[in-house]
Amino acid sequence: MRLLLGRVFALVLLGFSLSVQAADGMVTVKSEHGVEATADRLEAVLKDKGMTVMARINHQQGAEKAGLELPPTEVVIFGNPKVGTPLMQCARSVAIDLPQKALIWEDSDGDTWLGYNDPEYLKSRHGIEGCDAVIEKVKAALAGFAKAATE
Repeated sequence: MRLLLGRVFALVLLGFSLSVQAADGMVTVKSEHGVEATADRLEAVLKDKGMTVMARINHQQGAEKAGLELPPTEVVIFGNPKVGTPLMQCARSVAIDLPQKALIWEDSDGDTWLGYNDPEYLKSRHGIEGCDAVIEKVKAALAGFAKAATE
């Protein structure tokens, strides 16, 4: 029995690590809404929280203009210097990943997802050290925005 439980635990850990690797530094959250509604909700919560929405890109429309097909896919670009600047003070190279972006897309099953860069991934990518409080603040804010947009 112990051996079986150990194997089950190992499989669960393997499955978890594979799903994290498959995301390649992205946090993904399933949405209860379609792509456009999720993007609308995200934009509203961002503005409500004092963030600046710099752009909203509809990749499906771009594909159509090129005579190609793409399921609904949007990117919302947003930020606030009060949040981004402390990250850049920790490691200037993180500016390449700022402002923040959220990807909202419809998968092949018709489900809608919202994804964004995991702050832990950015921490690792840019060798950010000694700024855990900033990373945690960004992580909590992004999770809150995603929750508000997807539920």
